[in-house]
Amino acid sequence: MALGVALGLLSGFRGGWIDALLMRLCDVMLSFPPILVALLIAGVGRALFPNAHESLAFGVLILSISLTGWVQYARTVRGSTLVERNKEYVQAARVTGVSPWRIMVRHVLPNVLGPVLVLATIQVATAIITEATLSFLGVGAPPTSPSLGTLIRVGNDYLFSGEWWITVFPGLMLVLIALSVNLLGDWLRDALNPRLR
Repeated sequence: MALGVALGLLSGFRGGWIDALLMRLCDVMLSFPPILVALLIAGVGRALFPNAHESLAFGVLILSISLTGWVQYARTVRGSTLVERNKEYVQAARVTGVSPWRIMVRHVLPNVLGPVLVLATIQVATAIITEATLSFLGVGAPPTSPSLGTLIRVGNDYLFSGEWWITVFPGLMLVLIALSVNLLGDWLRDALNPRLR
Protein backbone atom coordinates (compact mmCIF):
# COMPACT_ATOMS: atom_id res chain seq x y z
CA MET A 1 0.00 0.00 0.00
CA ALA A 2 2.80 2.43 0.91
CA LEU A 3 4.60 1.84 -2.39
CA GLY A 4 1.43 2.23 -4.47
CA VAL A 5 0.30 5.38 -2.67
CA ALA A 6 3.74 7.00 -2.94
CA LEU A 7 4.14 6.21 -6.64
CA GLY A 8 0.56 7.21 -7.46
CA LEU A 9 0.94 10.51 -5.62
CA LEU A 10 4.22 11.26 -7.38
CA SER A 11 2.83 10.26 -10.77
CA GLY A 12 -0.35 12.30 -10.48
CA PHE A 13 1.24 15.39 -8.99
CA ARG A 14 4.38 15.67 -11.10
CA GLY A 15 2.98 14.45 -14.43
CA GLY A 16 5.17 14.45 -17.52
CA TRP A 17 7.63 11.65 -18.17
CA ILE A 18 7.42 10.37 -14.59
CA ASP A 19 3.68 9.86 -14.98
CA ALA A 20 4.11 8.16 -18.36
CA LEU A 21 6.86 5.85 -17.07
CA LEU A 22 5.01 4.81 -13.91
CA MET A 23 1.72 4.23 -15.71
CA ARG A 24 3.43 2.07 -18.36
CA LEU A 25 4.98 0.06 -15.53
CA CYS A 26 1.49 -0.33 -14.05
CA ASP A 27 0.17 -1.46 -17.43
CA VAL A 28 2.90 -4.10 -17.65
CA MET A 29 2.11 -5.33 -14.13
CA LEU A 30 -1.61 -5.47 -14.91
CA SER A 31 -0.97 -7.57 -18.03
CA PHE A 32 0.08 -10.51 -15.86
CA PRO A 33 -2.45 -12.30 -13.64
CA PRO A 34 -1.62 -11.52 -9.99
CA ILE A 35 -1.82 -15.16 -8.90
CA LEU A 36 0.65 -16.13 -11.65
CA VAL A 37 3.18 -13.50 -10.53
CA ALA A 38 2.74 -14.53 -6.89
CA LEU A 39 3.12 -18.19 -7.86
CA LEU A 40 6.28 -17.40 -9.82
CA ILE A 41 7.90 -15.41 -6.99
CA ALA A 42 6.93 -17.93 -4.33
CA GLY A 43 8.11 -20.85 -6.47
CA VAL A 44 11.45 -19.20 -7.29
CA GLY A 45 11.92 -18.31 -3.60
CA ARG A 46 11.26 -21.91 -2.59
CA ALA A 47 13.61 -23.21 -5.31
CA LEU A 48 16.45 -20.86 -4.33
CA PHE A 49 16.11 -21.52 -0.59
CA PRO A 50 14.73 -25.07 -0.20
CA ASN A 51 15.93 -25.54 3.40
CA ALA A 52 15.15 -22.01 4.53
CA HIS A 53 13.59 -21.18 7.85
CA GLU A 54 9.83 -20.60 8.01
CA SER A 55 10.31 -16.84 8.43
CA LEU A 56 11.99 -16.66 5.01
CA ALA A 57 9.10 -18.60 3.49
CA PHE A 58 6.68 -16.07 4.97
CA GLY A 59 8.85 -13.24 3.65
CA VAL A 60 8.72 -14.66 0.14
CA LEU A 61 4.94 -15.07 0.48
CA ILE A 62 4.51 -11.46 1.62
CA LEU A 63 6.77 -10.21 -1.18
CA SER A 64 4.84 -12.16 -3.80
CA ILE A 65 1.50 -10.75 -2.63
CA SER A 66 2.88 -7.20 -2.26
CA LEU A 67 4.42 -7.03 -5.71
CA THR A 68 1.06 -7.79 -7.30
CA GLY A 69 -1.02 -5.46 -5.12
CA TRP A 70 0.66 -2.05 -5.39
CA VAL A 71 -0.66 -1.29 -8.89
CA GLN A 72 -4.27 -0.75 -7.83
CA TYR A 73 -3.18 1.73 -5.16
CA ALA A 74 -0.97 3.62 -7.61
CA ARG A 75 -3.70 3.97 -10.23
CA THR A 76 -6.36 4.96 -7.68
CA VAL A 77 -4.17 7.58 -5.99
CA ARG A 78 -2.99 8.93 -9.35
CA GLY A 79 -6.57 9.50 -10.49
CA SER A 80 -7.52 11.26 -7.26
CA THR A 81 -4.32 13.33 -7.34
CA LEU A 82 -5.01 14.51 -10.89
CA VAL A 83 -8.32 15.92 -9.62
CA GLU A 84 -6.88 17.43 -6.43
CA ARG A 85 -3.80 19.10 -7.93
CA ASN A 86 -5.94 21.60 -9.88
CA LYS A 87 -8.05 22.70 -6.92
CA GLU A 88 -7.83 26.13 -5.34
CA TYR A 89 -6.10 25.12 -2.11
CA VAL A 90 -3.20 23.58 -4.06
CA GLN A 91 -2.92 26.68 -6.25
CA ALA A 92 -2.96 28.88 -3.14
CA ALA A 93 -0.18 26.80 -1.55
CA ARG A 94 1.90 27.14 -4.73
CA VAL A 95 1.42 30.90 -4.82
CA THR A 96 2.52 31.26 -1.20
CA GLY A 97 5.77 29.44 -1.98
CA VAL A 98 5.17 26.04 -0.37
CA SER A 99 7.47 23.38 -1.81
CA PRO A 100 5.91 20.75 -4.11
CA TRP A 101 6.84 17.90 -1.75
CA ARG A 102 5.15 19.63 1.17
CA ILE A 103 2.05 20.26 -0.95
CA MET A 104 1.92 16.58 -1.89
CA VAL A 105 2.37 15.28 1.65
CA ARG A 106 0.49 17.88 3.70
CA HIS A 107 -2.30 18.94 1.36
CA VAL A 108 -2.97 16.42 -1.41
CA LEU A 109 -2.27 13.13 0.41
CA PRO A 110 -4.91 13.55 3.16
CA ASN A 111 -7.53 14.31 0.50
CA VAL A 112 -6.83 11.17 -1.53
CA LEU A 113 -6.78 8.70 1.39
CA GLY A 114 -10.55 8.04 1.33
CA PRO A 115 -10.48 5.75 -1.72
CA VAL A 116 -7.25 4.18 -0.46
CA LEU A 117 -8.93 3.00 2.75
CA VAL A 118 -11.73 1.37 0.78
CA LEU A 119 -9.26 -0.24 -1.61
CA ALA A 120 -7.17 -1.46 1.32
CA THR A 121 -10.06 -3.47 2.73
CA ILE A 122 -10.72 -5.06 -0.64
CA GLN A 123 -7.02 -5.81 -1.08
CA VAL A 124 -6.93 -7.53 2.33
CA ALA A 125 -9.56 -9.99 1.10
CA THR A 126 -7.62 -10.49 -2.13
CA ALA A 127 -4.40 -11.10 -0.17
CA ILE A 128 -6.12 -13.69 2.02
CA ILE A 129 -7.45 -15.53 -1.03
CA THR A 130 -4.05 -15.32 -2.77
CA GLU A 131 -2.32 -16.76 0.29
CA ALA A 132 -4.87 -19.57 0.51
CA THR A 133 -4.44 -20.30 -3.20
CA LEU A 134 -0.65 -20.43 -2.94
CA SER A 135 -0.88 -22.65 0.14
CA PHE A 136 -3.35 -24.91 -1.66
CA LEU A 137 -0.87 -25.24 -4.51
CA GLY A 138 1.95 -26.00 -2.05
CA VAL A 139 4.08 -22.87 -2.47
CA GLY A 140 2.50 -20.64 0.17
CA ALA A 141 2.84 -20.97 3.90
CA PRO A 142 4.99 -23.83 5.17
CA PRO A 143 3.05 -27.06 5.77
CA THR A 144 3.64 -26.81 9.52
CA SER A 145 1.91 -23.41 9.68
CA PRO A 146 -1.86 -23.09 9.85
CA SER A 147 -3.41 -21.92 6.59
CA LEU A 148 -6.86 -22.32 5.13
CA GLY A 149 -5.36 -23.25 1.77
CA THR A 150 -3.31 -26.03 3.36
CA LEU A 151 -6.37 -27.31 5.22
CA ILE A 152 -8.39 -27.37 1.99
CA ARG A 153 -5.57 -29.18 0.16
CA VAL A 154 -5.25 -31.82 2.90
CA GLY A 155 -9.01 -32.24 3.07
CA ASN A 156 -9.20 -32.61 -0.69
CA ASP A 157 -7.52 -36.04 -0.35
CA TYR A 158 -10.37 -37.23 1.88
CA LEU A 159 -13.22 -35.62 -0.07
CA PHE A 160 -14.43 -38.76 -1.83
CA SER A 161 -14.01 -41.00 1.22
CA GLY A 162 -17.06 -39.45 2.87
CA GLU A 163 -15.16 -37.02 5.11
CA TRP A 164 -16.31 -33.93 3.21
CA TRP A 165 -16.21 -31.61 6.23
CA ILE A 166 -12.40 -31.52 6.21
CA THR A 167 -12.57 -29.47 3.00
CA VAL A 168 -15.95 -27.78 3.26
CA PHE A 169 -15.50 -26.00 6.60
CA PRO A 170 -12.12 -24.36 5.79
CA GLY A 171 -13.50 -23.40 2.35
CA LEU A 172 -16.61 -21.93 3.96
CA MET A 173 -14.46 -20.01 6.45
CA LEU A 174 -12.36 -18.61 3.59
CA VAL A 175 -15.51 -17.43 1.80
CA LEU A 176 -16.89 -15.86 5.00
CA ILE A 177 -13.63 -14.02 5.74
CA ALA A 178 -13.41 -12.61 2.21
CA LEU A 179 -17.10 -11.66 2.24
CA SER A 180 -16.88 -9.93 5.61
CA VAL A 181 -13.83 -7.91 4.60
CA ASN A 182 -15.52 -6.89 1.32
CA LEU A 183 -18.66 -5.87 3.21
CA LEU A 184 -16.47 -3.75 5.49
CA GLY A 185 -15.02 -2.11 2.38
CA ASP A 186 -18.51 -1.38 1.02
CA TRP A 187 -19.52 0.11 4.35
CA LEU A 188 -16.39 2.29 4.42
CA ARG A 189 -17.08 3.46 0.86
CA ASP A 190 -20.59 4.52 1.85
CA ALA A 191 -19.43 6.09 5.12
CA LEU A 192 -16.65 8.11 3.48
CA ASN A 193 -18.70 9.28 0.49
CA PRO A 194 -19.88 12.84 1.24
CA ARG A 195 -22.59 12.64 -1.42
CA LEU A 196 -24.45 9.95 0.54
CA ARG A 197 -24.66 12.01 3.76
